[in-house]
Amino acid sequence: MEVDIARIQLLTKALDQQTNCSEASDRILQMCDLTRDAIAPPATTCSSHQEALFVRYACDAVGDITFAAQTGMQFSSTSSLTAYISKYSRDLRQVIENTSRFHKIIDPAIAFTLRLAGNFATIEAEWKDASFARYHRRTEFLIFAGLARMRTLTQLNFYPIEIRFQHEVGKNSDKFQKIAGFPVIFGAERMEIVLALSALDLPIPTYDSNLRAHLLEYGERVLAERRSPKQKLRAQVEGLITRSMPGTIIHADEAAANLGMSSRTFARRLKDEGVSYRDIVDDLRCDLAQTFITNGMPLSEIAYSLGYADQPAFSTAFKRWTGQAPSTFRSRLDVPERS
Repeated sequence: MEVDIARIQLLTKALDQQTNCSEASDRILQMCDLTRDAIAPPATTCSSHQEALFVRYACDAVGDITFAAQTGMQFSSTSSLTAYISKYSRDLRQVIENTSRFHKIIDPAIAFTLRLAGNFATIEAEWKDASFARYHRRTEFLIFAGLARMRTLTQLNFYPIEIRFQHEVGKNSDKFQKIAGFPVIFGAERMEIVLALSALDLPIPTYDSNLRAHLLEYGERVLAERRSPKQKLRAQVEGLITRSMPGTIIHADEAAANLGMSSRTFARRLKDEGVSYRDIVDDLRCDLAQTFITNGMPLSEIAYSLGYADQPAFSTAFKRWTGQAPSTFRSRLDVPERS
């Protein structure tokens, strides 16, 4: 699954500036199977997983959980089709409606929907590929980058009522609110940007009805010609497991039934992809455990979220995955556990 190259270019530049050298970026690019040449013009896309991993490793490299969000706030321009459609839209409402329609062209893993309620509006984000829900730092980057783009388009430094994320970051939430300058809520039911209804009427100074009509026509042709990428079975399974949390891990038989397969066919299809259901569960638990520790969650809460009977059972599994105890992993990150 490919995404616009402009975002990882910005992240690389920001990391270079943060570390005052290129070594960290070069090392992380290599960890993501990328090079500077691979993300330089004329390159236009990179893998969405490469982008997600780069964001995670960059935050770890600078020891700052908010690095992705801060960098997202710097996102201003891109040469994608959806960006040009937005640039020539009439107002912010039209920008959001067009984004909802055409965003799958540049990132089919996530979709946006405009919803109106009373005197406020929400831009609701939903994972179409739920396997990306595990990448909390990338999620923060995308939402803050979306706000930055709206500010660039309107040429106004307006403030949403609040931003809501589904994941938790413990005491770190105050850091995100300080960056934003308005409430940032974690552990919410939905991922969304909440705006005053009046914000939808903010004009786009670069509005051009003729150019917009031409681009919309072209965009519809692109959508008609483009097939939705077929998710690997592993990605579908990761989505089912993620949605079954916290506190429960869906069983293999239940996952198979949800996907309309017999248990035998399900196991064979996974084997064809070189993986087993247990492999997927362990990999996802290990990945989320490290993210949750970085987020400052208590170990007992992590154990519950990942479906373990108790903290010792989780600690045993974590040591098997990583070769170290969860408390050791936390101390090396210098992350305080929230109370």
